[in-house]
Amino acid sequence: MRQWRSLPTELDLARVGGMASNRQRITTMLKGIETGDPASVEVVNEARYVQHNPRTKEGSVGLAELFKQLSRTSPQVRVMRAFEDGDFVFAHVEYDFAEHVTGFEVFRFEDGFAVEHWDNLQQLSHGPNPSGRSMNDGPTEIEDLERTEANRAAITEFVNVVLIERDLGSLDQSVAADLAEHDAIRGDGAAQLRDALAALAADGKHRLRYDTIHRILAEGNFVLVAAEGADGGAHSAIYDLFRLSDGLIVEHWSSIEAIPQRELWNNNNGKF
Repeated sequence: MRQWRSLPTELDLARVGGMASNRQRITTMLKGIETGDPASVEVVNEARYVQHNPRTKEGSVGLAELFKQLSRTSPQVRVMRAFEDGDFVFAHVEYDFAEHVTGFEVFRFEDGFAVEHWDNLQQLSHGPNPSGRSMNDGPTEIEDLERTEANRAAITEFVNVVLIERDLGSLDQSVAADLAEHDAIRGDGAAQLRDALAALAADGKHRLRYDTIHRILAEGNFVLVAAEGADGGAHSAIYDLFRLSDGLIVEHWSSIEAIPQRELWNNNNGKF
């Protein structure tokens, strides 16, 4: 029997008198970027918080300062999708700051507080891709909760065999032929994904390269992969969100962010 769960609103929680989940607490915190309210980061344990955004200062004080700074640009925040996987919350977000960006936020919880944070953002493409999709549209409902671990295992095999080992002949065993693609420059279909993975840069190396998988998070039919590799020769963090149906990848969203040079970091924790 298929189960599904959509993202609850604060009004929904108030109506039932329920306590906000970690998913909802992070959603509320991210929306706090719009106002710069320092109370929005109270979900963070300042004493234990580990920040992996190289450009953000350590601790919730740094986060509050960032929110205050961003609020001056009249930002808008959209949380399209949010998920929980044990102690982790991961969210697919869109920000309209001084620039319009999209990508993923990941938080780790201990004892009811967020104690560690990773993110990966890239500039949002405002036009549709060749198949008429935006970078963020598509389904948001969490389904097939009973298949969470099976879907995680399927994606783990896919990223190791296809993305890292580059056995592109095995791609069709994991990806639906009519894959719905949200990449800004690539259209639908497993064949286009295969071509993108096979493409070479001017130096003869693969344009998109996956070297290390750092984390795979899952809830139901959605699985997020956080990887390290290269895009066009630039050392990059690559995040891929997959939606699965009956064991096959049927939809894909992503963000790729170049990792800044070490001298530009504002903390010593590393991107991953």
